[in-house]
Amino acid sequence: MYVRVAAAAPPIRVADCAYNAGQCEALMQRAAQKRVDLLCLPELCITGYTCGDLFLQSALIDEARSALARLVEASRALPGLTVVAGLPFSTNGRLFNVAAVFGSGALFGVVPKANIPNYGEFYERRWFDPCASRVLFHSEDDAFCLAAEICEDLWVPVQPSAFHAAAGANIIVNPSASDELIGKAEYRRALVAAQSARLVCAYVYAGAGRGESSTDMVFGGHCLVCENGAVLAEAPPFGDAWAEADVDVDALTHDRRRMNTFNPPNEGSAEGNGYTHIRIPPPERAVRPPLRSTDPYPFVPKDEREKGERCEAILDMQASGLATRLERSGAQRALIGVSGGLDSCLALLVSVRAMDRLSRPASDVVAVTMPCFGTTQRTRSNAEKLCSALGVEFREINVTEPVEAHLRSLGRSSKAKGKENADVVYENAQARVRTLTLMDLANDLGGIVVGTGDLSELALGWATYNGDHMSMYGVNAGVPKTLVRHIVRHVADGVGSPLSEVLGDILATPVSPELLPPSEDGEILQRTEDIVGPYELHDFFLYHMVRRGRSPMAIYDLALSAWGGLYEPDVIMKWLKVFYRRFFAQQFKRSCLPDGPKVGSVSLSPRGDWRMPSDASSEAWLRDLDGASRPA
Repeated sequence: MYVRVAAAAPPIRVADCAYNAGQCEALMQRAAQKRVDLLCLPELCITGYTCGDLFLQSALIDEARSALARLVEASRALPGLTVVAGLPFSTNGRLFNVAAVFGSGALFGVVPKANIPNYGEFYERRWFDPCASRVLFHSEDDAFCLAAEICEDLWVPVQPSAFHAAAGANIIVNPSASDELIGKAEYRRALVAAQSARLVCAYVYAGAGRGESSTDMVFGGHCLVCENGAVLAEAPPFGDAWAEADVDVDALTHDRRRMNTFNPPNEGSAEGNGYTHIRIPPPERAVRPPLRSTDPYPFVPKDEREKGERCEAILDMQASGLATRLERSGAQRALIGVSGGLDSCLALLVSVRAMDRLSRPASDVVAVTMPCFGTTQRTRSNAEKLCSALGVEFREINVTEPVEAHLRSLGRSSKAKGKENADVVYENAQARVRTLTLMDLANDLGGIVVGTGDLSELALGWATYNGDHMSMYGVNAGVPKTLVRHIVRHVADGVGSPLSEVLGDILATPVSPELLPPSEDGEILQRTEDIVGPYELHDFFLYHMVRRGRSPMAIYDLALSAWGGLYEPDVIMKWLKVFYRRFFAQQFKRSCLPDGPKVGSVSLSPRGDWRMPSDASSEAWLRDLDGASRPA
């Protein structure tokens, strides 16, 4: 579920409340036209922040209250829009700097500023009293829970928003009047983003801008919308002071649910901490074009520089984990079954880097190719070229004869090369004999077997149990297939020939276990993605199920948005159902997974992030896709 929020700063005239109300109303109209659910305006925007001793004048206080009444009435014609705006508010002989929350023709409440700055260029204590309050505004459909803090409240060591978030607020607004100084915008951006990450919330920040007095300060109208550490929208200082974004409240809810330290004991209950709960009208759920696009490759950064940095970081994490395992186990060699495919290529690159970390030669890595019924000349040649370019020891052990002998021992035809015998026994026998060969060779050489299977294969169970499923350390277990490809490409782009050439051809080779005989002209016939579906779709499904906790229909809708131009809806639905069936049915393989490094936010290790019974049913998830669990 997305809530559309905006932070904006109107051009104002100091102490001209009628004019300022007109400017605020214009921004409210703009928000309504853009189908915004929540609009945050700056601190004291109805009067101007720089009124000085005029704040103590009854005329200004009364004008501000009248201007607020005008804005509240104007909101009656803008159903679904909640507005937060700042003004001075007097009661019981005291003056407070408050954020007024209103919409649909009603004033829902005012939230006073708790921390009043009285240092440097700020001397608010001259006019305003501090007041800590605990108020939460819940939309009637529970789409979001809103809380407010004002300017300085964010800059103090213990922010009110920390308590608000612990009590349930998932959107924090901050009407502010932070002046501009060299470097302050960067610091402010980092502060707002970090607070949204710390509180696992959306943080909407609206800074005062054009029209404030320039006597001693300059205000730039810096506006920000951040979500869980990410800057979704920003209006930099001295520009069009409007920042608008769609906030993913479902993702925030999921992340809070999975963090059992988010609500510490006796701090997470709003009822137990004196909070006042106010119901506000729900956002209008009219159809609107989305502001944020759905990334079809959630594991792969779009920015090329960031992508390169991530690839290097993952390689370093993989190599560091393997180096530690080699060192602590006293292993003399690292053994890898190389097929000429992407996964074994990455594992080989990681192993060489691990040896480099240990100041050991690349030749301490033993790469073993084990051709059998489905091995093609292309992959066999690429495996040898890759090993030669990396300087690792290369061995070939043809397993055709032992596989045939094993099949004969089961009473099956020894003429296993015929396609008529190409069933699961025929395929898995090859994988298990290869693993047996690697394990025994590792014992003979005093080494360990480095696993090559990746995160996507673990999710789908695309591995032979106790075959390529098993190793002594699985370096790729945390890397999804879509990212494996980019890491190998990253390495290829950074090296010269002949390594770059062979890496390029490996990248161009179809993904295949090569367990079925090739075509008459030697081409690969068994293509993994023809059987289980496109890995780019499965990685998308995996991310949104495990990392975001989304429902099946929500994932389907997102996939339509991300992939609708490439895959037809029925194709997306087909592979999504395959994903759920395989993900649940193949958990038993993940329950006994070898050790391997976690490198990203999604991991399926049974000792870490993902603990699931092997006997769990997928029916509820599949019913959701069939529509059985949704009301008519």
